[in-house]
Amino acid sequence: MHNLKLASAVIGMSIAGSGFAATEVEWWHAMGGANGEKVNEIAQGFNDSQDAYVVKPVYKGNYTETMTSAIAAFRAKQQPAIVQVFEVGTASMMAAKGAIYPVNELMREAGQSFDESAYLSAVTGYYTSSEGKMLSMPFNSSTPVLYYNKDLFKKAGITQAPKTWQEVETTAKKLQQSGVSCGFTTAWQSWVHLENLSARHNVPFASLDNGFGGLKTELTFNDSLQVAHVEKMGEWQKNGIFSYSGRTNDGAAKFYSEECAMFTESSAGYAGIKRNAKFDFGVTELPYWEGKVKQPSNTIIGGASLWVLQGHSKEEYKGVASFLSYLSRASVQADWHQFSGYLPITKAAYSLTKGQGFYDANLGTETAVTQMTTGTPTANTKGLRLGNFVQIRGVIDEALESVWSGDVDAQTALNTAVKRGNALLRKFENAND
Repeated sequence: MHNLKLASAVIGMSIAGSGFAATEVEWWHAMGGANGEKVNEIAQGFNDSQDAYVVKPVYKGNYTETMTSAIAAFRAKQQPAIVQVFEVGTASMMAAKGAIYPVNELMREAGQSFDESAYLSAVTGYYTSSEGKMLSMPFNSSTPVLYYNKDLFKKAGITQAPKTWQEVETTAKKLQQSGVSCGFTTAWQSWVHLENLSARHNVPFASLDNGFGGLKTELTFNDSLQVAHVEKMGEWQKNGIFSYSGRTNDGAAKFYSEECAMFTESSAGYAGIKRNAKFDFGVTELPYWEGKVKQPSNTIIGGASLWVLQGHSKEEYKGVASFLSYLSRASVQADWHQFSGYLPITKAAYSLTKGQGFYDANLGTETAVTQMTTGTPTANTKGLRLGNFVQIRGVIDEALESVWSGDVDAQTALNTAVKRGNALLRKFENAND
């Protein structure tokens, strides 16, 4: 009896000890709705896979709110170990001296195996240093594609999806002749029609390798290619080939209702379109201007990555590293990719998804991956690293809206946006130099 009591006591102490031994890792994120539920599921999967660490995901609002909350928490020394930051916040995170723990250093110092070549270069390039070292862990990355209404195409006698912007124009005219009121609309106009337009044609959006070369970068998106595209879109706005729908993804409603037959939107919009469209639709790559480039380059990503913040214990960082390794598993990444529509971040996750027959069963879902892995990323297609980029996008939105409304010509509008944007870049440079 005495031995039984002693054994029970030892077991009780062991259970209590294991409970106290689990190190908590707080993860602040901006994923709401179904994606937020999936984030909780991913964290729970990691927690169930071992008993040394417990990842606690905390929803902090949209991207801007999450990043603002993290900055305020860091100043108050109450920061989480991991925070999800959208891609336009990359330069700000890098400039926060002493605030971030680069992922490549974390993984090495925590003793986790970490092969940066296992990740898709077009995805990780946005979040690497000039030496090619990963600073943050890509999590939800997307890229723009063209969705089209197959039923309306068939009615208009159109058998092929457009590959070039010239074909978008002729396709839209045929659609209008068949009774469709609008050829195409767009989401995220700066991201799609200036940032990715530039990358698709391998021309710079800004100097110094789009900001990767330092804080003295200047905007260059008022060059001939970008001006010609915006000028043409201004013409299309007047005759209904293009219909402006707002700065975010409000254009989805026009596509769902079949008011517009084509829609340039994030690859991550696939799930919403599949859920809401009452028609057969297709997905094709983002168009390019024939004659401006022989072979279109890869587009660049949107979405967010996970940044590790300084100020935590060595044990917590071991937990963070363990979690990031779990998050990079092919099975975990493939599941997240297939559920959300975001890109897989590793080659293994892509191969697994393909081997499972997901792309064959969900036609169009491989388009974004194919588009992102076109060729080798260049200085113009690696991504953008610009300070005050959230504010710069606001300036660009105002400029584009002035063209859509017919108030000014494309060259004047983009010149003004570049001038105002450069002032914001100098403000960021002075604050962080």
